[in-house]
Amino acid sequence: MRASIVIRTLNEAEYLDDLLLMIGRQRTNGIEIETVLVDSGSTDGTLAIAERHGCRVTTITKAEFSFGLSLNRGCDFASGDILVFISGHCVPVGTDWLQVLCQPLVDGVASYSYGRQIGDDDSNYSERRIFAKYFPDTSDIPQEGFFCNNANSALLRDVWEKHPFDETLTGLEDMELAKRLVGQGHKIAYVAEAPVFHHHQESWAQVRRRFEREALALRSIMSEVHLSRLDVLRYVLTSVIGDWRAAARNGVRSTSRMDMLRYRWNQYLGSYIGNHEHRRLSQRAKERFFYPQVNEKAEQDDWLRPLRRTPPHESQQSEG
Repeated sequence: MRASIVIRTLNEAEYLDDLLLMIGRQRTNGIEIETVLVDSGSTDGTLAIAERHGCRVTTITKAEFSFGLSLNRGCDFASGDILVFISGHCVPVGTDWLQVLCQPLVDGVASYSYGRQIGDDDSNYSERRIFAKYFPDTSDIPQEGFFCNNANSALLRDVWEKHPFDETLTGLEDMELAKRLVGQGHKIAYVAEAPVFHHHQESWAQVRRRFEREALALRSIMSEVHLSRLDVLRYVLTSVIGDWRAAARNGVRSTSRMDMLRYRWNQYLGSYIGNHEHRRLSQRAKERFFYPQVNEKAEQDDWLRPLRRTPPHESQQSEG
C-alpha cells in the first residue's frame, strides 16, 4: 500500500524543511511513501527545499487557484492508495504520525480521517484554545458528524475519485466533502494520536480574512448558520474573558491580553463579514481571499474597523 502526502504550498520555506525531515523519519508498517507538492507560485526557496528532499512537484497558477482545485490536482498527480493532506506550515510531532493517521482507513473503519493540531509557545494563546476545542486529546473512531480539517488528514483514493473536492469554495473544502461522504454512509475518524504542530504567523488582517473566507464557505455548507452583530459582540466578550481566565490559571505569558483581544476581534469580525458576503466571487474578490495583499495601514490597526452594514438587498441576494 502506498500513501501520497499532498502538500499545498505558497512560500512555505520557513517550516517546509522541518516537515519534510519528519516525513522522512516516519516509521510505517508496510506503507510506502511519496511526497507531492502542489505549488502556486512560491518565490522564497520552497521549491529548492522540495527538490532537495526528492518531492514530486506540480503547479497551479494564482489565477486558477482554489483550495479544492489545488487538492484535486495534487490527488490526480499522486499515485497513492491513500491521499494524506498536511499544511506546509504543519510539522508532525512523532515518527508514527503517518501510520496512526492512516490506520482507520487501512482497517476499513473510516474513509476519511483527520488528526490533532496543536500550537507552540509562539502561537497566539487564543488560537491554541481553538485547537484544543476542535482537536481534543481523545480519539473518536468513527466520529459523529462531519467536521474534518485538511491541515492534517487522510482520504482513501477510490473515495476521492468518486467524490472530488468542491473547487468553488473559499475554504472548508474538507467539511464540505465530509458532509457529502457522511450523507452516503461513509465514516469519518478523528485520530488524536496523530498530532501536528500547526504554525500560524499571520497579521491581524490575515487572521480576519482567514475566518472571513471560511465563513463565506460555511454559507454553502450550512446555510442555516447566521451571525448577527450582537452575536459578534457576545462571542468576542465571552471568548476573551475565557482566554484571559485560562491564561491566568495556567500561567501563560507568551501572549498578551491585548493580543488575545485582537485575535478574537478579528476572528469574529471576519466570520461576520464572511457570513454576509455574496457567494459568487469576482476575480478581484477571489484574489483578496486567496492571496491577500496586506498594506501597511491594514497591518497596523485593521482590527479597529467597525462592523460593516450589509444593505438589505445584498443580504437577500446572498441567500439565493
